[in-house]
Amino acid sequence: MPCRSLIVTLTSAAALFAPALSQAQVTLKPDGQWRYLLTAGANVSSGNNDAGSLNLAVEGAQQTPYDKWTWSAKADHARSAGVATTDRYGLRTQYNRDISPDWFGFGSGETLRDKLANIAARYSVASGVGRHMWREDGGFFDLSAGVGYSHDRFVAPTDIAGEMRDKYGRVELVLAEESSHRLTATTSLRQKFTLYPNLRDSGKYRAALETGLTVAMTSTINLSAGLSYRYDSDPGTSLEKGDATFVTGVSMRFD
Repeated sequence: MPCRSLIVTLTSAAALFAPALSQAQVTLKPDGQWRYLLTAGANVSSGNNDAGSLNLAVEGAQQTPYDKWTWSAKADHARSAGVATTDRYGLRTQYNRDISPDWFGFGSGETLRDKLANIAARYSVASGVGRHMWREDGGFFDLSAGVGYSHDRFVAPTDIAGEMRDKYGRVELVLAEESSHRLTATTSLRQKFTLYPNLRDSGKYRAALETGLTVAMTSTINLSAGLSYRYDSDPGTSLEKGDATFVTGVSMRFD
């Protein structure tokens, strides 16, 4: 089918750009009830290499026949030889409301703290429109576009767009594609790719990709594995442009 071919093409293109975070998907039913998902993963080693990591995520969703409200909170922390190698915390929410059977409007808000990436705090809001390219019991595929504003406060002043700054605000485009696919009765695939072209300083942009494979062990417990990746074309002095994290974990549904 044309829509399925388009999904495969866009997902493959996004995967070439960056890997992403694995997570199970909270149950979506158009009955107006809130449902939740808790995901946790951990790893500890000792001896020649003292290291450990902890990954936590909580997600909630409410859906009716004409709208959907979702939120998620994530915490990722890892240490190696007593030194923090990952220290990232984020919170995001989005509200979608159908304008017609095929079109919807959305509003979103997000906050992020990642001190190792020199981000003491990032606050982002966005609004726009989207189109349901494909929807059925086995999943969905949406495209959306909008305009947003992001404000960064840095841990230490850094060179951004040719100037030393301790904070940086800008208007951005928000271009996204998102899909969920039930591959088998117990296996599902989820992915979302978002591109943020900077409208203040031309040629600069951010991007994020989230995708992962989930296997249901019972009606409430799932196993998940995947990668997380964020990209910034101008992250500041002496910082890498991309951040990737591999995560495996166990998820529990509260339906």
